[in-house]
Amino acid sequence: MGRKKLRIAINTGGGDAPGLNAVIRAVVISALTKGWECFGIRDGYNSITIPEKYDEPFFPLTRECVRGITHLGGTILGTTNKGNPLEFPVKKPDGSIELVDRTDDIVAAFRKHNIDALIAIGGDGSLTIASALCSKGLQVIGVPKTIDNDLNRTVITFGFDTAVSFATECMDRLHSTAEAHQRVMVVEVMGRYAGWIALNSGISSSADVILIPEIPYDIEKVAAKVMEREETKRHFTIIVVAEGAKPKGGTHSVKEKEIGKAERLGGAGEIVAQKIREMTGKDCRSVVLGHLLRGGTPTTFDRLISLRFGAAAVRALDQNQNGVMVALDPPAVRYVPLDEATSRMKVVPLDCDTILTGRELGTCFGD
Repeated sequence: MGRKKLRIAINTGGGDAPGLNAVIRAVVISALTKGWECFGIRDGYNSITIPEKYDEPFFPLTRECVRGITHLGGTILGTTNKGNPLEFPVKKPDGSIELVDRTDDIVAAFRKHNIDALIAIGGDGSLTIASALCSKGLQVIGVPKTIDNDLNRTVITFGFDTAVSFATECMDRLHSTAEAHQRVMVVEVMGRYAGWIALNSGISSSADVILIPEIPYDIEKVAAKVMEREETKRHFTIIVVAEGAKPKGGTHSVKEKEIGKAERLGGAGEIVAQKIREMTGKDCRSVVLGHLLRGGTPTTFDRLISLRFGAAAVRALDQNQNGVMVALDPPAVRYVPLDEATSRMKVVPLDCDTILTGRELGTCFGD
């Protein structure tokens, strides 16, 4: 038997990813079918933690709200990677910033408005917050969202397939212009400290060099690969650089660090392009795909897995589960403890089949 009528809230936090709206639609329709009530939280938790900017902390989600949104990118709830309620920035009278824990305020808002449970859709940061709320007595189900595919205990996160597919298409286009002009094209892709996007799109597009955070690179090896191609009359090279890639003995390239917000990586591709330009004399251009990987229509795979995840999250609440994340364990969707999902980052194993395949195809990883 199912549970009594529940009032549940949904939020989306962190960077957006294709498939968010599909998850929201699946949650709302599955819950309404059970006779439950659904509410949305705006912009992460902002409509609770910054109430003066919003009409209400929770707003009703109806069938009309989610009609026709499965194929849309972005999120109808809004999202943010600022204002982490575990380290919420508050300006003190002297102008300095103090980081305070606002999770008690969120739990209190749920109690005040008689909201029984939260379905939190997010990556490692968002689900760490969700786990903290669970530890304070809130019933929480997590849904794994990130184009970076770096969440533990799930084979894949929704949004990743769309990002990889688009990155691959971009590199296919760059092949033709690189060959026409006999250039080295350096393509920087997102992924933060995990190389999944760079690896999968690079191998799929037959890139010549793939630099990922898991394998610190030797720029001399990269330059040697470019010159090796020159000697075999292949006068162009495609180099894929994950934004978190770093040289041996070096550090990640950081563009911005703001209080209460994760550091923003960037510039790794241009660093590689400049070095290769100097070392080989080749015409070398850099392209940053950046937020293009986050936007747009989700692929069929991401739509389907998002709908499955959303429906599974509601099933978990119906089974009175708590503190779990829905996860893909092909062919099934299962439930894993939230704290295990966020305990460590899922990085690319150096002995994984995709890297082995790349090495056998002659791909240079900078090592």
